[in-house]
Amino acid sequence: MLIRSLAAVSGAALLAATPIEAQTVPRFYFGADLSYVNEMEDCGAVYRVGGQAYDPYAIFAETGHNLVRVRIWNDAEWTDYSDLDDVRETIRRAKAEGMQVLLDFHYSDDWADGDKQIVPKAWRPIRDDVPALSQALYDYTLETLRALDAEGLMPEMVQVGNETNPEMMGELDWKETRDGINWPRNAALLNAGIRAVREAAAGSAIKPRIMLHIAQPENTEPWFAAAQEHGVTDYDLIGVSYYRKWSTNDLAGLGATIQRLNVAYDKDVVVVETSYPFTNEGADTSPNLLGPDTLLPQYPATQEGQLKYMTDITQTVIANGGTGVVYWEPAWVSTRCSTRWGRGSNWENATFFDWREGNDLTMAGHWPAASYRWPGDAGATAPTAMAE
Repeated sequence: MLIRSLAAVSGAALLAATPIEAQTVPRFYFGADLSYVNEMEDCGAVYRVGGQAYDPYAIFAETGHNLVRVRIWNDAEWTDYSDLDDVRETIRRAKAEGMQVLLDFHYSDDWADGDKQIVPKAWRPIRDDVPALSQALYDYTLETLRALDAEGLMPEMVQVGNETNPEMMGELDWKETRDGINWPRNAALLNAGIRAVREAAAGSAIKPRIMLHIAQPENTEPWFAAAQEHGVTDYDLIGVSYYRKWSTNDLAGLGATIQRLNVAYDKDVVVVETSYPFTNEGADTSPNLLGPDTLLPQYPATQEGQLKYMTDITQTVIANGGTGVVYWEPAWVSTRCSTRWGRGSNWENATFFDWREGNDLTMAGHWPAASYRWPGDAGATAPTAMAE
């Protein structure tokens, strides 16, 4: 059994993954964004534990991860992945291993993030027709979820947008030409997506929880205040990306923000993206996005440092009332394939698989199994954050 192999090679007790029923909300989401893993396998990637090859989904399930996050683009002609067929495969394999799924709608043909939200090309003619664009978003979301549900693949959680700091489905130059977010338009689009998820849930045994997602904690409070002011309230979770390289907050600031969000909106708060390198070296010529400028003094670029970062940020989230941490992207290893930025990976030094050891699982791959202090448990400390 794989869990025994993992326990043997790690030399420590592991949290065995217990399959959770579809509608069970776990005490805490220990998540992994595996949006790249199918592509990496097609490119020849092999994932190992103790030198032995294993199915990557089984590795994550057996190390205690209970949530798999996966992105979907509308019509990304530049790649064969992150479309509905690829998402089907990810959800099928994740559920087969007893893990829940978070489906992340980007509502774009390319990366939507905290710097850009580009309208899909098919919807560009109606970009400024808010009722028509809202209907298109609603129809697309509803049809996607119903197609998945018909195959027993309804996700347990859905993101309506990815890092929607800017106005949804705009153009790159809107940062210069627009005076902030047009909130009546933005709220109409967000609420259209939310309504579609609720409508899909009405006919399904699985009722997906809805997440709205903002990059970096310092941006969350003004955004959610504006969203509430404009009638965006029917969601269940607040998702936050936290990369210290791009954030003005240290871990203490992240923890304090989680506390305030929890109190202000009575929503579960999840750090839905975070990452840390285990080395500054690279396996290929593609530059690593998380280089030495990412490092914090108490977390060296080592396997031990990566694990300590993950356990410390998780304890910070727990202590401040948060309900999950998702790692991005632990399986984007270096392969013979190329991206638009070069051959290999731009993230291999921040995965959970060390290419110097044949893509063997790093120590941080076991982060869900660490001993965490839970509020309300005997001896639990008051809300706090790990100091940097």
